[in-house]
Amino acid sequence: MAFQVPATSDPGFTTLVREIVNDVEELVKHQIRFARAEIKEDLRKSKEAVALLAGGASLAFLGVLFLGMTLVHLLHWLTAPPGTDLAGLPLWGCHAIVAVFFLIAGAGLCLLGKKMFTPLPEQTAQTLKENVEWITNSK
Repeated sequence: MAFQVPATSDPGFTTLVREIVNDVEELVKHQIRFARAEIKEDLRKSKEAVALLAGGASLAFLGVLFLGMTLVHLLHWLTAPPGTDLAGLPLWGCHAIVAVFFLIAGAGLCLLGKKMFTPLPEQTAQTLKENVEWITNSK
């Protein structure tokens, strides 16, 4: 009586390990694609935020310039002889109103830009780091 090994259709251990490794590599590739898409979206949002920050900074700069002109006209108004300015609102007051408008608008845009600015999410950064470590250690 000869001992006969039954033929099995079960895959061998090495085949299973190879399939697991292939699946893990495929998962890592999908994670990297997902992270790329997420990074592209974050960059688009960041560009918009930077544009708002730049616009806000420009308006704030104009506000500071008008504040400087306000101080010049205030000094002139303080040193002018009484009764020489017939306007209901002195020129320095006009500059101050415009300066406050620009400063408020600039601060609003800067705050909106800062709120819109989102750096790379912590979880995505951590996942990318783990993937890179796994790929470099597995080879």
